[in-house]
Amino acid sequence: MRRESYSNRFATALEGVDVDNPGTALDRSGHPNPVPRVVGKVRRKQPVEVEDVNFLRANTDRVVKITVPGPFTMSQQAQNDFYRDEGEMALDYAAAVNAEIKDLFAAGADIVQIDEPYMQARPEKARQFGLEAFNAALAGVTGTTAVHICFGYAAVIHVRPSGYSFLPEFANSPVKQVSIETAQSGLDCAVLEKLSGKTVILGTLDLSDMGIETPQTVAARIRRALPYVPAERIVVAPDCGLKYLPRAVAFGKMRAMVAGAAIVRREIAGA
Repeated sequence: MRRESYSNRFATALEGVDVDNPGTALDRSGHPNPVPRVVGKVRRKQPVEVEDVNFLRANTDRVVKITVPGPFTMSQQAQNDFYRDEGEMALDYAAAVNAEIKDLFAAGADIVQIDEPYMQARPEKARQFGLEAFNAALAGVTGTTAVHICFGYAAVIHVRPSGYSFLPEFANSPVKQVSIETAQSGLDCAVLEKLSGKTVILGTLDLSDMGIETPQTVAARIRRALPYVPAERIVVAPDCGLKYLPRAVAFGKMRAMVAGAAIVRREIAGA
């Protein structure tokens, strides 16, 4: 609620970025968008999101999770007028993210998630230099980390592939949890078998549909993952884009998600 977007609040807080004269880059749907223009070496000047963790910690004793944009995604959402190539720029973004993550854990975050949607959108570049930058962002980090990779907001991206173009590559990364979508794409969950040892944050709500799922529908979507991921390594979640739904619809879907998870939990306990 406090952020302009999942990425811009962090990206525009960095040194080396001209926010008064933005650049242009193509988004994942191929449309030109105004983006931060990189005119110098990217550096983090000070913590960006620590105050948000402090606020959460002051108001709850429950698990606190916060997200930061990933270095690869920020490199794709910028106009590069300084670096010789995107890979070099992504590594400096990674250094900024790394410093932020360490400060967020020091402030009391239990989980820090890196949002990297452009790894799905641009898998070739992600393999060329994105994964290296992503791993650099996690160097020396000891807390519980997650990565979110998605097909884009359903309200914006209407055509959805049936599978990920970039996912098994995280198997050898130090990240602990991988957040994916399965509901909107009807994902073949067999791919999750390639993420051995990772906790899977399993998207189970179809946010392209204003209809509210029944708990039984959510439970069925959870069960699809169980042959490939042990139940103790599944965290049930929505797909990506909940913010675009009317409040009543979003709340109804979340209630169904909780109830669906409870159904599966009882089934496992009974077995």
